[in-house]
Amino acid sequence: MELVDWSRAQFALTAIYHFLFVPLTLGLSFLVAIMETIYLKTGDEKWFSATKFWVKLFGINFVIGVATGLIMEFEFGTNWSAYSWIVGDIFGAPLAIEGIFAFFLESTFFVVLFFGWNRVSKGFHLLSSWLVAIGTNLSALWILVANGWMQHPVGMKFNPDAMRYEMGNFWDVIFSPVAVAKFLHTIGGGYVTAAIFVVGVSAWFLIRGRETQFARRSIIVGASFGLFASIFLLLSGDESAHQVAQKQPMKLAAMEGLYTGEGRAGIVAFGILNSDKEIGDDQPEFFGDIQIPYALSILGYHDINAFVPGINDLIAGNAKFDVMSASEKIARGQAALTELSAYHDAKKAGDAQTAAAHLNAFDANESYMGYGHFTDPKQTVPPIALTFYSFHLMVGLGSFFIVLFIVLLYLSMTNELIRTRWALWITFFSIPLGFVACEAGWIVAEVGRQPWVIQDLLPTMKGVSALSAQSVQITFWMFAVLFTALLIAEIKIMISAITKGPHIAEKGDDHV
Repeated sequence: MELVDWSRAQFALTAIYHFLFVPLTLGLSFLVAIMETIYLKTGDEKWFSATKFWVKLFGINFVIGVATGLIMEFEFGTNWSAYSWIVGDIFGAPLAIEGIFAFFLESTFFVVLFFGWNRVSKGFHLLSSWLVAIGTNLSALWILVANGWMQHPVGMKFNPDAMRYEMGNFWDVIFSPVAVAKFLHTIGGGYVTAAIFVVGVSAWFLIRGRETQFARRSIIVGASFGLFASIFLLLSGDESAHQVAQKQPMKLAAMEGLYTGEGRAGIVAFGILNSDKEIGDDQPEFFGDIQIPYALSILGYHDINAFVPGINDLIAGNAKFDVMSASEKIARGQAALTELSAYHDAKKAGDAQTAAAHLNAFDANESYMGYGHFTDPKQTVPPIALTFYSFHLMVGLGSFFIVLFIVLLYLSMTNELIRTRWALWITFFSIPLGFVACEAGWIVAEVGRQPWVIQDLLPTMKGVSALSAQSVQITFWMFAVLFTALLIAEIKIMISAITKGPHIAEKGDDHV
């Protein structure tokens, strides 16, 4: 378990740092394309200057994001080789497509976007801007298809001879409702984060009394884009939660700190978990909480009367609502593993009839095979406090962003923005909050799925490489130093570029 914990920590470290760069790339690419489109429509050189300024910041973020992303993909082979072997046929396909098509698309036209000013036609440069935006989001699509499959594995079949999962239906993997909901919600979060970044940086210019026309224009575009993205994020979040309720009920229970299932269940708008609460005891779940009545049943099942199973129901079972206990799943999983082993023994002995009988018995319990690696039902419960607080932090910040964008648009339309200093300061200090919200969402998705690396099929502890824990510790600290240095470098370069501000574009100016 020491090896498992350090391997998880290393991948979490890499993913957390990488996901600091991804959301800004997803959203800022579209904001750049929108601003350049306005420039071509109006012919106003000040929009040209604004576009080049945000392209510069986009480029800085893009390059460092690529570096961390490549390291993360290599870790599947170095630290999670057992996982890569068992599901490589399915998981590897969308990642390969992402590298061959989406990454090459965005990388190729990124060069034109960054260095092509006055070297290509204005129309082709605009096309390059949009292709970079589309490419970055296509990269996210294929990566999230792979991640969505980990959350809800479909479109595959288990090969008992090769001991691997193999692709059965590629289209089921791509169009899995979990993958679609995850993609839409993730890119929505990226759009909001980028919008917060744009309006926050622009607010700094207004606070300093610099580049006021540029800043006001950027705030209008950023806040409009952000408000639209926030509404989109709200709708995609509803569908994402609905899919979690259907496919990952234990994650939903942890997200809401729900121990005892109930019909007409409410959503906890605010709550402080009881840290002494244990599974199956009679202590209250919260020291104090405020709930929105019926909302969880509506959100999870689109039915106000729906029963939402809690952690205790999923552990002990609930026959009334057809909820199977974790103990029964473990027993069926162990039976599957026993029959699989017996199948291989009979096959080696050349007894085809006995092997077929064991294979049929294995098929009856195959869907529970992953549970056979557990010995205690409580092992199937994710970290409750981390999942709960991360979820509510994400939702709370998302609500705050909607209000912020509305306020900024109202003040912009009434020409009161420059004089409303408190709103500018709040906007400026909100810059890191977009990244915090995205990281919180990632924690909900990944920590809430534990103890599974593939939901219900492969426990995390069975996916690691045969390494020593010490070697993983060494690389963990190496990556921690490297990623921190990269983050500090990006922040310093960003601050330097922002401090210089946008320059007034001159004809023949080739420099970003």
